[in-house]
Amino acid sequence: MNPGNGSFVTEFILLGLTNEPDLQMLLFLSVYVFTLLGNISILLLVWCSTLLHTPMYFFLAQLSFVDISLSTVLSPKMLAGFLIGERRISFSACIAQTYLFSACASTEFCLLAVMAYDRYVAISNPLLYTVKMNKHLCIRLAIGSYIGGFFHSLIHAICLYRLYFCGPDIINHFACDYPVLVNLSCTDFFINDLLRFVFAGILVAGSLFVIVVSYFQIVKAILRISTTVGRRRAASTCISHFTCVFLFFGSCLIMEVMPNSKDSEEKIKVVAVIHAILIPALNPVIYSLRNNEVKEALRKILNKQNGFR
Repeated sequence: MNPGNGSFVTEFILLGLTNEPDLQMLLFLSVYVFTLLGNISILLLVWCSTLLHTPMYFFLAQLSFVDISLSTVLSPKMLAGFLIGERRISFSACIAQTYLFSACASTEFCLLAVMAYDRYVAISNPLLYTVKMNKHLCIRLAIGSYIGGFFHSLIHAICLYRLYFCGPDIINHFACDYPVLVNLSCTDFFINDLLRFVFAGILVAGSLFVIVVSYFQIVKAILRISTTVGRRRAASTCISHFTCVFLFFGSCLIMEVMPNSKDSEEKIKVVAVIHAILIPALNPVIYSLRNNEVKEALRKILNKQNGFR
């Protein structure tokens, strides 16, 4: 019996995504490396280029850091399991993985809301943008996002740790995830689900409220711009952020509306891959593909490097 939570299960076995371990290793390794390269590149660009020393790119750097963390919580453990053939994970490590994954995802909710507010200030009042979104405010908003995300997830981790797990110890997933874990519990998890619903509702609804209100004000500000070129330029600064919001919130919404049952485990795994593996890899591409400032900063750095040769 586990003295920490009074359960008979002391470790779990992760089945993974498919029955082809070589395919899984190739898939996750490729995406994880791509995620690291893309997000680290964004961090370095924002750090090295004075052109990107603005509130918008400060928050983008925070988003890249969270995406790296989100992917790192899951991928190394999976890859180690594929390489050494050991898919076991201790109960405490499983709870910790669930907590850290949820904390990173919750922090991303908050950051996306902050980034929406940042775009509203930039478009509605561009002349006072750097004054209103000053360095101290940006740091406070970023810290608040981390605190909110990690505190929100701590409640669920504590509740999850108090559940009894009598067996089976097999998790039909590639990582420890809350919906799958509670289905393995042999005790009533109604209170857990209620707390999760309330706290997740506050976090998600609050973030969505800020995003919707911000974009409503953004649309109004864009319509007041007299020139077509000005409207297009203002709208282009929001396209990348809106795309990330749509993908992240959309995948989370699908996971939440799915019935929490063993029959839906395969679907949950597929959506989890999109949410936790693919989106952190896509965010740097989304923000750099149509972003002229990022392209210009990269061009200047590359030209500077070539000039030293």
